[in-house]
Amino acid sequence: MELELIKAHQDNKNSTLVIFSVCPKGKQEDINGKSETVKILHPLLHKILKDSIADKTITGKAQEVCLFRNFSFEGYKNLLVVGLGSHKDPEAVRQTAAAVYSGLKGANVHDACVWMDQLPAGKKEFRTMLEAFSEGLLLAAYNFDELKSKKNDKTDKKELRVFLQTKLATEAAVKNALREAKILVECVNFSRRLGDLPGNLMTPTIMADTVSEAIKGTGIRAEIWDKARIKKEKMGGLYGVAQGSEQEPRFIILRYNGGGKSKKPIVFVGKGITFDTGGISIKPSAAMEEMKYDMCGGANVIGGLLAIAKLKLKVNTIALVPAAENMPSGVATKPGDVHRARNGKTFEVNNTDAEGRLILSDALCFGSEQAPQMMVDAATLTGAMVVALGNTHTGFFTRNDALAKKIQQAAGNSGEWVWRMPLCDFHTKDMKGTFADLSNISSSKGAGSATAAAFLEQFVEAGIPWAHFDIAGTGWAVGNRLPYCSKKGASGVLVRTFVELAKLYE
Repeated sequence: MELELIKAHQDNKNSTLVIFSVCPKGKQEDINGKSETVKILHPLLHKILKDSIADKTITGKAQEVCLFRNFSFEGYKNLLVVGLGSHKDPEAVRQTAAAVYSGLKGANVHDACVWMDQLPAGKKEFRTMLEAFSEGLLLAAYNFDELKSKKNDKTDKKELRVFLQTKLATEAAVKNALREAKILVECVNFSRRLGDLPGNLMTPTIMADTVSEAIKGTGIRAEIWDKARIKKEKMGGLYGVAQGSEQEPRFIILRYNGGGKSKKPIVFVGKGITFDTGGISIKPSAAMEEMKYDMCGGANVIGGLLAIAKLKLKVNTIALVPAAENMPSGVATKPGDVHRARNGKTFEVNNTDAEGRLILSDALCFGSEQAPQMMVDAATLTGAMVVALGNTHTGFFTRNDALAKKIQQAAGNSGEWVWRMPLCDFHTKDMKGTFADLSNISSSKGAGSATAAAFLEQFVEAGIPWAHFDIAGTGWAVGNRLPYCSKKGASGVLVRTFVELAKLYE
């Protein structure tokens, strides 16, 4: 999809005009049953469409799309009225933009002009709203169809062009808002593609090679450790999980130095299980194909770093992704086996399907060695998180209140939904081992996400502000909540939040 800023649309005879409608919170009609509380944010069109408002064709509800073909207004062929509801925050605008994209594509429209100045936002808010609207359009345009033999032929079908018309089109801040939106979505969609590719086309080796190609020209430096190096570096968690697969593991280290040489880095760690069968503790076959998404934490950490580098943020950043397959075989880790992590701590593998925490243990040890000012990890770690929060909020765990406050601020700025979960000494006690320092599953029932976080905490050096994000519910299949996400595909969750978090450390 092409997206462009303009002051005025020059050729609109075959174009569709997009305008906005709103409705006050809690009201859609007055005591006489009239719907005059609904407002189209263009005075003349509000009068012209008063009958459509009266018969409730237009209600102003959020994401409502009403298309009027051959409307012929100011030279435009069609008119599309989209509802903003009563919300005026950037996330509502982002979701409204997705509804606009869906309406235009459904109507087989190839050229559209959005009158952005009709958005209910002051000049100070306008840049943020335009950026959110642009993100919503571009995120909604993502479609993973590259593996289909009869995918859409672009030579036969015109690409959708959307013009964002505003009197502020030439202002540097507004132009930069569109530029940042394009960069951010490009990186989110890169992460989505990594997740959507099947396990046979996204092995640890392919993942490392794909990332090495993607970072060219960004200023990011990559170091990739192979199986022999992983063993040499005493990464017993990553090596132990990977030994059941014929696909070799990789440890991906990405560095971006946008800050001063003396400035401590921030570290992002992401789980990169490119396919998870559960190992010897094998999963049920139903929906096992979704376990290609078990590397979304790693994919989204990579996307976040790509965006940080392309936006040229003034911060030193490291991304770490332990990548492996979790497979059953004659040499796979067995329940009861004991492995040793990079920091010397041992753990009993009492369930081989609790493998994500094992590969993350080594990555967190390595991350601690970088003496970061902050470290976070992201992983599709526990089904318990899905039970707790469904597919709306990403749960995060930290004992550091200052970092928690920064995370809430970053998520608020990005529009992504996070929820702080409890982490205490009881959870740590539940992860004590019988024959080793730790067990990879809890000795107590319940709190599966919290005990997993408590396990990870054992590999973070004391004094380092650290948080764990469990994206098991939000990593994929969130299209029923967020209209700019695919119904079944990867979501790219937290890429936007990671960028906003990095900005707080500039």
